[in-house]
Amino acid sequence: MIKVSVIGATGYAGVELVRLLTSHPEVSITHLVSHSFSGKQLSDIYPSFKGTQAHTLEDMDLKAIAQDSDCIFTSLPHGTSDDVIAELYGYGKKVIDLSGDYRYDSAEVYEKWYGFPHAHPELLAQSVYGMPELHKEAIRTAKLIGNPGCYTTCSILALAPLVKNGVIDTDSIIIDAKSGSTGAGRSISQGMHFCEVNESMKAYKVATHRHTSEIEQELSLLAGSDIQLSFTPHLLPINRGILATSYASLKAPVTAEEVYALYNDFYPDQPFVVLHKPGSLPEIKFAVGSNFIHIGFVVDARLKRIIVVSCIDNLVKGAAGQAIQNMNLMFGLDETAGLMQPAWYL
Repeated sequence: MIKVSVIGATGYAGVELVRLLTSHPEVSITHLVSHSFSGKQLSDIYPSFKGTQAHTLEDMDLKAIAQDSDCIFTSLPHGTSDDVIAELYGYGKKVIDLSGDYRYDSAEVYEKWYGFPHAHPELLAQSVYGMPELHKEAIRTAKLIGNPGCYTTCSILALAPLVKNGVIDTDSIIIDAKSGSTGAGRSISQGMHFCEVNESMKAYKVATHRHTSEIEQELSLLAGSDIQLSFTPHLLPINRGILATSYASLKAPVTAEEVYALYNDFYPDQPFVVLHKPGSLPEIKFAVGSNFIHIGFVVDARLKRIIVVSCIDNLVKGAAGQAIQNMNLMFGLDETAGLMQPAWYL
């Protein structure tokens, strides 16, 4: 059994990790860390865990955690993971970080978008961007994973085949993405109160959202040249799920059948990519509760554009599920272990 620990176990992404790891056939949970609720049972904070294995929440003792763990998931706010991960990495442990701190190749880009210097820029070169559909072989041998963001996962995987194959004008990319309220985390803020969110929808951080830089980084690697794009996130009055609609101009006429074949060729044997045939588009409820990404598209021949619609669960494929998918690869397990649950749908 792989001994795992979760630091930041009572945030939404952290508790989703615990939920999925609890039923993983090859995992034993050793430490669950929560500074806010140390000494309490996880089921006291989340009653949905009553009747399952009891877990006592702990304060953070990194040396003890490292001694008892083969793999450590860190689910802390950005800027607070840096030193924690540096110490764990120094103990020689495999670490999967769900914050934005180790997703970047460049410390300068990180500082520009996050507003402060990276505490351990020397470790960025050791970190692998944990998107299995693009970096599977590097993930297998990695010791430090920067787990991708939720919007970025939904957007990058939707556009990657088009960018890599030079089908679209990369200067024309516009991404319009909408997410449930869990994407903002569990911390209390006025804008996330029920009465503020319910029966409404709003755009936020227009042209300034940090995930813009993450999407640009990965698509630029695929294109072999720098890409800049427009990304606008919106808040939906639902708990979880992301729907991203991506627009780009076509370089040359192409049929829907040709595009479908291109996506199939780009994602061979990718167990969590669901391609919708021409004429079918995904919905959020197709993905919620699962580690699958659903991708559909429309070729607009009249305007010479392609519109790609993609959906994920922001807490599963956009966070905890993808993190476990990375762990499976790092430890030589079946990539799908513990992750083949279908969407809840209802």
